[in-house]
Parts: sequence; C-alpha cells; structure tokens
Amino acid sequence: MRSPFRRRRLPRLHPLLLALLAAQAAPAFAQVVVDGRIDPAEWQGAEHVTDFKVVEPLTGAPSPYPTEAWILATPEGLAIGFRNTQPANVPRTRTRTQRDQDGPVDRVNLMIDYDGDGRSGYNFTLNLTDGIIDATITNERSFSKDWDANWKHAVSEDGDTWSAEMLIPWYVAPMRKGVDGKRTVGIYLDRVIGSTGERVAWPDASFQRPRFLSDFRKLQVAEYSQALLAFTPYATVGYDNISGESHTDAGVDIFWKPNGQMQLTATLNPDFGQVESDNLVVNFGANETFFSDKRPFFTENQGIFEFGTPSDFSQLLYTRRVGGPADDGSGAGDITAAVKLNGTLGAYKYGVFVAEEADEVGRSFSALRLTRDFANQSTGVMVTRVDRPFLDRTATVIGVDHNWRPSQRWNIQNRLIFSDIDQNGSSTTGSGFTTLIEREGDQGWRNQWLFMHFGDSLQINDFGYLSRANLNYGHWQVSHRLTGLPDTSKFNSHDWRWRISATDNDHGLALQRQFRMSLSSQRKDGGNQFAQINMNTAGYDDRILRGHGIVRTPPSWNLFAERYRPRQGKSRWELYGNVNAFRGGLGPNRGIGWSFNLNPTYYFTDSFSVYANFYMESTPQWMVWDHDDLFGTFRERATQFDAGVNWSIGDKQEFRIKLQALGLDAPLRQAWRAGPDGQPIPVNDHIDDFSLSTLGFQIRYRRELAPLSDLYVVYGRGGYLFHELSNDQFDLLNDSFSLRDSEQILVKISYRFER
Repeated sequence: MRSPFRRRRLPRLHPLLLALLAAQAAPAFAQVVVDGRIDPAEWQGAEHVTDFKVVEPLTGAPSPYPTEAWILATPEGLAIGFRNTQPANVPRTRTRTQRDQDGPVDRVNLMIDYDGDGRSGYNFTLNLTDGIIDATITNERSFSKDWDANWKHAVSEDGDTWSAEMLIPWYVAPMRKGVDGKRTVGIYLDRVIGSTGERVAWPDASFQRPRFLSDFRKLQVAEYSQALLAFTPYATVGYDNISGESHTDAGVDIFWKPNGQMQLTATLNPDFGQVESDNLVVNFGANETFFSDKRPFFTENQGIFEFGTPSDFSQLLYTRRVGGPADDGSGAGDITAAVKLNGTLGAYKYGVFVAEEADEVGRSFSALRLTRDFANQSTGVMVTRVDRPFLDRTATVIGVDHNWRPSQRWNIQNRLIFSDIDQNGSSTTGSGFTTLIEREGDQGWRNQWLFMHFGDSLQINDFGYLSRANLNYGHWQVSHRLTGLPDTSKFNSHDWRWRISATDNDHGLALQRQFRMSLSSQRKDGGNQFAQINMNTAGYDDRILRGHGIVRTPPSWNLFAERYRPRQGKSRWELYGNVNAFRGGLGPNRGIGWSFNLNPTYYFTDSFSVYANFYMESTPQWMVWDHDDLFGTFRERATQFDAGVNWSIGDKQEFRIKLQALGLDAPLRQAWRAGPDGQPIPVNDHIDDFSLSTLGFQIRYRRELAPLSDLYVVYGRGGYLFHELSNDQFDLLNDSFSLRDSEQILVKISYRFER
C-alpha cells in the first residue's frame, strides 16, 4: 500500500561537503570514561608518551619497564592514562593505603604546573589498589599532602600490564587565562615499581636535583574552564565522658570558582580537625613545636600563600595560629568566619586571606600575596597583619621573595622579611633575609650554599612560624650521587653529603661550628638506609635560660643510622629501625647517650595491618631550665610505646586505632648557674627530680559518602601527668595507660553539594 505522504526528493550533496559536515558534527574526541581501561578510541588525539627514563636511581637510562602514557585536555578536565608493563619476575605490590598514606606500592604520578611558570604545582598519585595521594608543590621540590582535591581515578590489571586513568577537573586550581584557545602547562609523569623502589619518568626531571618543578615538560593543551559552586556543611555531636556533658557544633565550607582565573573559599565556624590526632610531643626546649594543619578550609589551594625560608618549617603564614590558644589563656580561639580569595590577573597571581575570631579577646588575621613570574625568575610580596586586642598588640610582617634560575645548573632563592610590632603604644621593627644557592655539577656532584640572618628583634610568630630569631647561619654542602652500581650490589644508588656550617647569634656570639657527613642509599629491595655523623665544636647556648644569660657548652657529637625494609615477596613483615648515639651536656659524667627505635608492621592482608613502635632513650646529661639563670642537668631515661591498626574496608571505609604512650624520668645530677661569661658554675640550689607520663589514644572509623564527603565516628582519650621521680620509666609507661584527663566520643558528618 502506498503511503499517503508524498516523499520529497532531497538535493544531492557533494561527497566533500558531506565529509565536512560530518567532521563538524562529530566531537574532536570521544569522551574519556575513567574505568582504568585504556580504550584507543577514547584517547584519539592525545599526546602519547613512551620515552620514560630512569630517575631513581638517577641514571637517565631508558626505562627497563615499558611504560606508555596519554595526555588529553577535555572539557571535563585533564585526562591522563597509563599502561604499565611489568614482567612476572618483578612482583606487583598491592598494599591498600588510606588517603595520603605513603607506602611501597606500585603507583603512578601526575604532577602539573597549570601556568607553566615553575611557581607552584599539584601532585596526583594513583596506586595499583586505587589508593590516592594529592599534594601541592612549591619552592621547586617542597611537597605538602595537607591539600585534598576531588578528581576521578581508576585502575585495572590485564596479564603482564596494569593500567591507570585520571581525570583532573579544571576547577581544582586557579590558573591564568590561555592565549588563542591554548594553555601552556608544565607536565611530569612517573611510575614507581613498589618492589624495587625504581622510578621512571617523563621528562627525566628529579626532585633529587636543585630544580624540579621548573624542569617539567611544557605542553600546549586546549583551553577549557569550569565553574563550580560547592557547599560542604558539617555537623558534630560529641559526648565528654569526664564531665558527662554533650555538645554539638556545625559549620559550612564554601567553594566558588566562577571562572578559570578566580577562586573563593569561605568558612563559617570551621571544623577544628577533631577527627585528626597530633603526635605526642614532650618539649622542654625554648623552641616551639611545629604541627601541620588538616582543616579543609586552611588546606584548600594554600600554595599561593607559601612563603618559607630554609630554616626548619619557617613560614610567614602558619594556619595553626588561627583558632590556636587564645590570648587570655581560656583555651582555643573560636573562629567566627574566614575567607580566602586567590586567582590571576594577567601575569600576576594574587591571594587574599582574612579570618576573624569571636569575643572581645578574639584576634583578626589578614594576609595579602602577590607574585609575578618571568622567563627564568619570579618575584613576589606578602603582607600579613594580626590584631590582638587582649594584648593591645598589632603585628605587621612584610616578605619579599625572589627565585632565579639563570641556567639548568643553577637555582637561587632569596627572601627578605620585615616586621613591625606595635604593642602598648611602643613600636619594634626587625628584619631578616635568607639566600639559598644550589648548583648541579657533572657526574652527580652538587654544591649548596645557604646564608640566613634573622635579626634579634624580628617577630613573625603572631601569624607565622620561626623556630628562633637572633640568628646568623651559613653552610657549604658538597654532595655526590653514585649510580650505575654493579649488578651484584644490593644498592641502586648512594648519595654522599659533606657540610660545614657556622651558627652565631645576632650579637656575634659563636653558638656552634659543625662538620656533618651523611650517606643516603636506595636499596634494590625497595628499601633505603641512611647514616649521619655531626661533630660540633665548643660553643654557647643562648636560648636555654630564656633571656637570663648564656651557657658555655663543650664539644659534642652524634651518630645516627636508620634502615627501612618493605615487604618482600610473600612476606607479611615490614620493618623500620634507627639507632642514635651522642655525647653532650655538662659536667664530668658526660657519658654516651643513646636512643633506639624499632617499628615492625605485620600485614594480615593487603588491607589489614597492625604495627608497634618501641622507643627507648638515655641521656646522661640532659639540660633543662628551671628559672632565671638556674638550670639542671638530669639523667634522663624515656620509654615510648606506639601501636595501631589500619584497615581499609573496601574502597569507601577505613578503620584506624592509634595508641601512643610515654614514660620519662629525670633524676637531677647537678644544679648550675651561668657566670657572666657563660661559664656554667655548679651550685647547691634545689631543683626537683621529676617524672612524667603521657597518653594519646584514638579509635576512628571513616566512611566516604561521596567525594570530599565523610562520616566519622571517633573515640579519643588522653592524659598528661607530671609528678615526682619514679626511677623506673617502665612503671611510668605502664602508668600512662591509666591516664584519663580527656575522653570523648565524637560523630561528625560532612557532605559536599556541588552545582
């Protein structure tokens, strides 16, 4: 039967025109499905990388393990694929790890500098068991795992190969606007063989060299931009078993990226990181202990605010100050709100940070960061300000940094710091600078020169962290890396270092002269070992008396060695240990002190492990300040026991037990006072012997509800007891298990909503 509808004859199109229309209608590439399987159709048009080189050991030789990678910019994000060939005689390691947990496991890394200028980068690690690590990279080779991002990942295995796929959304970081629809990024890809510790990479850059981030391969990729608005509210319910009281809390983190060039994060009543636990620290010294920060708001894209110096952990913006101990001693500061804005304006990058604490004693924190990058150098300025009304104190700090890479061999970093403190109507100014010069020579030789000056009146610890001011320091270090060792050797490489250093205070007092020699070795079993000796001349300690004088100290030395051995083959044991011997202190009984640490881990399965850590130390002449210019030397003995359980329950759940207990006793040997020239004078003043016990214990369950959304159930208990001498550190250790200064149960839920 003929259709009632009359068919219209379509015009005949030329075949070339048909082809052009088809090309316009079809996408430039198929969408990458992140399932861990490399589908050639999905990766059409991608940059294909096969030229991987050995960088651990740092030989630059072609990879003995065939490795392929694909790089493809898509509207959804930057897609990376790996196909890794691994022969049967090289075992694959399948230890399951919790987020941001290192381990000797087969893995791949993407490291990217979105602006291609060597200023800051991001590291995305994916291992064979689909565990992930994400970190920021600053100062060429400084990594921080405090940052967490939302990205897609998957792995699969097929015969003698295993594959990995990643998709990194464009909204994870602010980035400069591209040119003519293209973006120039710096890319580094590597693969680590877990059972041997070998690393192959493209390009053959290495964080063992002075330059790393600026040696990434520059690639032009299609420019895409993603907008994102995300809210992450959280709520906690806790019960204090000591007071019998319950408490609740709630807050929200806000993330907004309207375009590729700007990003804003804000927080109202932020989480104080109750689900994390700091390690136990016993500190009788004059220098403050540094702790990292895991609060989500304070880790989100914090790299722009990185302004550190070669001094240990020093930085102008130390986020643990915000919400830290209140100025009136009433406990932790209560953060009302905080805002962070960062982005790019042409060739400039900027960051703005503002945080406000509640109540009349609450502090106000603010910081401004601006950087500018050029072909082979970059410069920046940072200004921080803290208002502390309870102390009638305002602290302003200005920092200027300059990084210069005159050639492939040289890396030079300079920092200038100025502080202005206004307290009770009087003003104090201070300054400091650091210069770090590194040169990569031939045949594994390197040189490093470091100079630091922190003026006596420099003060940055209202918002920043500096272990001490009033310091002049310099060293020259020569290093020699040995690779290409014989096949019969148990080692892949050795790295020797020799250093001479001088330390004075800002008034010209010679604090210490030191010679250091160390040897770091990578083993073919995937483990490593390290040994170091320090020889110190006689000098002065200008910190122990807290401003009440100086103490002349005799020559001293210490010798340290450590060894790490990962699991081998079907073995279920992983071992770490170290020993330390030293001689220091005062008086006629300056015997040799020692410490010993053994940390075995037993894996019942790749997902379930238990560990124990045994630590003992003995210090014949431990110097501890009492008051004014009075201090004592003690016969200190300590025993610490740590233990724990780590259980990865599938892909979304984790269970952890963490125990730390310490017992320490210190009978007095001699009381001392310092003479006008610093010479210690034995006296008969009374100083008490003392002992202490500490405990930290946590049971934590975590379930991932969605990306960056979690449920936590936590039980925590802790205590600290300072008491009279026990004469048995084992009894003190046992006593620590009964401590119960704090005990609480906490339930926390956070959920990220995106649009």
